[in-house]
Amino acid sequence: MTNPDSKRFALIGAAGYIAPRHMKAIRDTKNELVAALDPKDSVGIIDSYFPDADFFIEFERFDRHIDKLRRNGKPVDYVSICSPNYLHDAHIRFALRNGAQAICEKPLVLNPWNIDALAEIEKESGSRIYNILQLRLHPAIQALRQKVAAAPADHVFDVDLTYLTSRGHWYFTSWKGANDKAGGIATNIGVHFFDMLSWVFGQRQSSVVHLHRPDVAGGLLTYERARVRWFLSVNAEHLPPAAVAAGKRTYRSILIGGEELEFSEGFTDLHTASYQDILGGGGFGLEAARPSIEAVHDIRHAAIVPLQNDYHPFCRNVADS
Repeated sequence: MTNPDSKRFALIGAAGYIAPRHMKAIRDTKNELVAALDPKDSVGIIDSYFPDADFFIEFERFDRHIDKLRRNGKPVDYVSICSPNYLHDAHIRFALRNGAQAICEKPLVLNPWNIDALAEIEKESGSRIYNILQLRLHPAIQALRQKVAAAPADHVFDVDLTYLTSRGHWYFTSWKGANDKAGGIATNIGVHFFDMLSWVFGQRQSSVVHLHRPDVAGGLLTYERARVRWFLSVNAEHLPPAAVAAGKRTYRSILIGGEELEFSEGFTDLHTASYQDILGGGGFGLEAARPSIEAVHDIRHAAIVPLQNDYHPFCRNVADS
């Protein structure tokens, strides 16, 4: 029997990698998924969560269905958006035009001015736009933020951020490998880290890019409370020897003052925690998303600075290979 207090959700991008986390979050918060859309029909995962949800492969029919629900007095309350990055703002507008709140995966949009346009639509519609920024809800990251806040005001932390997550040849054939659709590697796999950095260490002050290719990027960011050498890669050849020897295809490290931040656990239910936060009156809106969108936009358009002075050591390894 349906909970009379449950909210009605629609989901765009049901066949995507991240969609099951949203389905689980909707279920775990005791709400209902009534409709889903994806041009790909490999969505059997829906049966594990909401087998009665209506499914569409054509946007026009999905649009008509959502409108019909609204006119029949059964509107959707939220639209969860898991579509390719470049479609996020269009699907957010769709949600708000239908009187729903929007819950969107990161990156919220590809460019800072897209946020300005969405702010106008949010004001006109009266609905809210939320971004999934789940690292802000991770206990280890929250503890780090408290540690930074408690440190002397003039203390600047030295940080090395390293994230390698190997991807096969499919990655560059898919939309994720297209710069105009995904926004490049810093946007596609790094945006949640850049959000975390600004949330923990304050306003970004400068950005230098030492390396930027389709498969790898690295640079130096300065914040009010930190200097951050960062390195991102989807190329398995960039994995450190110890990770290769252990048979791993992913390597993640955040060194703060030479001390490793341990946050490998606690990721499983962060999407559910994000939904609980939103449904409880919290959530992260447009302005929360802005610093990371500005950071990755600037990285995407930056001139490359040769390796000198301070740079992430992995950049040298790649440059010499």
